[in-house]
Amino acid sequence: MAHKMKGRPDFLLLFSTILLVGFGLVMIFSASTAKAVFTHQSSWYYVMKQGSFAGIGLLLMLIFMGLPFSIWKKAGPGLMIFSLILLVSVLIVGTNINGAKRWFVVSGFNIQPSEFTKLSIIVYLSALISKKGEGIQSFKKGLLPLLIMVGLILALVMKQPDFGTVLILAFIAGTIIMIGGINLRHLLMLGLGLVPIFIYLAMSQSYRLKRIQTFLNPLDNQSDSGYQLMQSLYALGHGGLLGTGLGRSVQKLFYLPEAHTDFIFAVIGEELGLLGTTLFLLVFFLFFWRGFAAAIQSHDPFGMILGMGLVSMIGIQFLLNLGAVTGSIPVTGVPLPFISYGGSSLILCMASTGILLSISRDNNRRRKEQLVHSQ
Repeated sequence: MAHKMKGRPDFLLLFSTILLVGFGLVMIFSASTAKAVFTHQSSWYYVMKQGSFAGIGLLLMLIFMGLPFSIWKKAGPGLMIFSLILLVSVLIVGTNINGAKRWFVVSGFNIQPSEFTKLSIIVYLSALISKKGEGIQSFKKGLLPLLIMVGLILALVMKQPDFGTVLILAFIAGTIIMIGGINLRHLLMLGLGLVPIFIYLAMSQSYRLKRIQTFLNPLDNQSDSGYQLMQSLYALGHGGLLGTGLGRSVQKLFYLPEAHTDFIFAVIGEELGLLGTTLFLLVFFLFFWRGFAAAIQSHDPFGMILGMGLVSMIGIQFLLNLGAVTGSIPVTGVPLPFISYGGSSLILCMASTGILLSISRDNNRRRKEQLVHSQ
């Protein structure tokens, strides 16, 4: 019965996703117009490219929504091997942009393998942990093999280098392992062991150390490393309660770097104000609520762990982006899910939502069956 997938998807989850993607296209057009005209002589350049990514993402979301989520359980090892191949390949033949080898450039489009790796590691760990069951509480036979694979992935991503993605992958892996039932003593040991490693990585490069110093004292570096954060805060402050109006941001006019990518939330705050930003955040919270509900209600341990991992991935990036834009945490270069310009991130988020919708369909199908049997 499960393979027929006759249940309906969660409407609110689907609705909030479409709403976020559509709003993202509107804000990318608003935030990128000046740069697009100056750089590419067309105000539509960035939004058209993002629109093509959204089309691919929508297609994948609908396909994955229609497939039984159980197929991902068998696909885990293959996805992980493919991710390893991509991560090694990008270090060898990837395009160097601003001192980092994170992308394959194909026909003018940047493809970032580490985005695909986020989905791979979620599927792989969810499948392995659900298969091990109580065995995950054994360090040698349960936890250690997972840590070795995760460590290898993190090392390859760090080699690019991409500290922001390393943080996200580590958070994702930690979340899935906790949900899977790790021994609390092992969790404490793992946490204590990772803290000094991440402190070292954060301070081992001068630009990362400068980001931390800027976070602690942004006013001391307004014309240098703190410039981007200060312009972001100016944008949020300028928005006030009701905002300057859609398309009327001042900071996007070459004052705020990365206005259409990592710092697009600052433009949202300036143009829509506190009221508009609050409504925007409520749509995101609706997405998280329905995503977590789909995961928690799954009767399949794999579906529950997989769903929690997917929602956590999007939630972690959401918090890291908002934290950086508002000066609550150091800048990490993490895009705002569904909203920021960037094809790899948008396609990943929409494809992941398709799997969540598949889980919700299975939940509704089971409820429908139980109702029929009870009558």
